[in-house]
Amino acid sequence: MYKEELLQKAKTSRPAVTVFGLGGAGCNIATWIADKKLTGGRIVAANTDASHLVSMTRADKIMLLGEKLCKGHGCGGYPERGAEAAKENISEIKQELEGTNLLFLVAGLGGGSGTGAMPVVAAAGREAGALTIACVTIPFTIEMSRREKARDAIKSLAEVCDSIVVIDNSKLREVAGNLPLKDALAVANALVGSFVKNLTDTITQPSLVNLDYADLRAVMERGGIASIGIGEGDGVNRVQKAVSQALGTPLLDIMDISTAYGVLIHIVGGEDMTLDEVAIAGELIMDKVPNTKRVIWGAKVDQNLTGAVRVMAVLTGVTCPFIGEVATKKETARIPKEVIKPLREAMEQMAQAQEIPKSTGEKQSRMEIIKKAAVFSKER
Repeated sequence: MYKEELLQKAKTSRPAVTVFGLGGAGCNIATWIADKKLTGGRIVAANTDASHLVSMTRADKIMLLGEKLCKGHGCGGYPERGAEAAKENISEIKQELEGTNLLFLVAGLGGGSGTGAMPVVAAAGREAGALTIACVTIPFTIEMSRREKARDAIKSLAEVCDSIVVIDNSKLREVAGNLPLKDALAVANALVGSFVKNLTDTITQPSLVNLDYADLRAVMERGGIASIGIGEGDGVNRVQKAVSQALGTPLLDIMDISTAYGVLIHIVGGEDMTLDEVAIAGELIMDKVPNTKRVIWGAKVDQNLTGAVRVMAVLTGVTCPFIGEVATKKETARIPKEVIKPLREAMEQMAQAQEIPKSTGEKQSRMEIIKKAAVFSKER
């Protein structure tokens, strides 16, 4: 195969990613992602409130939901009206999802538009054959009525989504407790936005250790409820600090992290981040979830993080007291026996690859070694 053919093949095989922001909070998150210059993905923002769409959203596509039903005035906090509004636009929604391989749905649950529309859009995504991941925030504990709406929405989403990444606003006190309310809520939006952007960038752009679409599907497909934890450390033992924070303050109250069905690990550091530190981060997390069989990981260099390391850990198939148990639809019959290459061995191979000179004649062999090293915990 000629180089030109290979480049064209790589371009066409890149997964098509769509980010769908729904409702007021979802559109705010979509705007945050757009401002951070999402690469490799398309952003759609949809709401029943016309004025919010015009003033807040910078997306590739803006969609006014339920124009006939809501007349651009919103849906008054009623999820039923939000669902009907989405159904009014179902043909347009399906058109936007054509050819999508990976669909991220983002919203703040507990209101009307995002809460009601998300299951409708998720069902359309699944119908289109996309890996469908909902990324949502749920209201504070004192907002009893809104939390009840959020709980019902999550149970509906569980029927049509592969995974639902949930961030509980009440848990923000542990990471942003001293911030003013508006700033704390902005942190929640940034956390959801960071999760979506990091994954999209990592599976569509070259990284130190790439995640690909098949890897992501292995962990997130039929993954049920997912919890996310993010930690950052600097100075001595910075990796241990970051991992401890990520696992010690998950943004959803879960019963036991060791029962997680799948684990996604994303590590970001500056130019000074070493392969040994990447290996240690993965090993520390795996020690906490020894029973999981589905693990994927990626590592990326960010020049702005020199001197620090940031770790994101996503645990799928967990049980949350607030939501109740949502069955993880494991398809064990499709999973053959596997031999998992230890992370340390993989890192050693990558270290060997780095020692090979970067001359033109040896680039291909160097890349082959790196590719072989990056098969840690992939299911065949």
